[in-house]
Amino acid sequence: MTFPSERTPAWSDDWWGIGVARLAVDLWRGVEAQHVPATLRLVDHLEEQKVLEDLLEASKPPLPREAQGCHYLVATPFRYRSPHASRFRRAGHPGVWYGAQELHTACTELAYWRWRFLSDVEGGPDQLLVDFTLFQARVDGTAVDLTSAPWVQARASWIHPDDYSQCQALADEARERKVQWIRYDSARATGGRCAAVMDPRALAIATLHTQQTWTCKVTRGTALIEHGSDRLSLSF
Repeated sequence: MTFPSERTPAWSDDWWGIGVARLAVDLWRGVEAQHVPATLRLVDHLEEQKVLEDLLEASKPPLPREAQGCHYLVATPFRYRSPHASRFRRAGHPGVWYGAQELHTACTELAYWRWRFLSDVEGGPDQLLVDFTLFQARVDGTAVDLTSAPWVQARASWIHPDDYSQCQALADEARERKVQWIRYDSARATGGRCAAVMDPRALAIATLHTQQTWTCKVTRGTALIEHGSDRLSLSF
């Protein structure tokens, strides 16, 4: 199977006129559940922890204007410009907030990238055990929905497992056109839907937002993710 080169966009210019609309959905996202315990291990009192947290906050890059005032679970991905590229973000470019519509899709994506990390480290451990906090946020803004017409015509480019050039080129143009987020099919979870949010102003977290703690055990060939009696087993 061949894919269009980045110089030849997988889309037509007229798709921007018919394939952009306001869209709102709830999304799941997971973060490693270790931030507070890590700082507590270094101090003896809550007052000392507060001072340490303030020092750590002051050492971080400033939030972009668009993310100021946002909940920290929304704002954090926009604070940093990673040297490593992702599906809808080039290396060194502004941050993107990734989420998934289904809880198990979010779990699968988390497990896959921990497995990739384990597989890429030569001479590293044989397994990883990580606790994740999964939470929900709502995105409501102007969107490109790659799972529907006309964008779905180029679906092979959007879900390529390794070549992100078309997705990154699409995100570049979407930013220029003030598109706030992109919905796309998961390349890791069959039938799952994911989102790449480029504008933090399109995201919100309810005051009493949903959170769950999941434990993920990853080996060189499998992953087991569980939350109480809810389990997800994956093979790589």
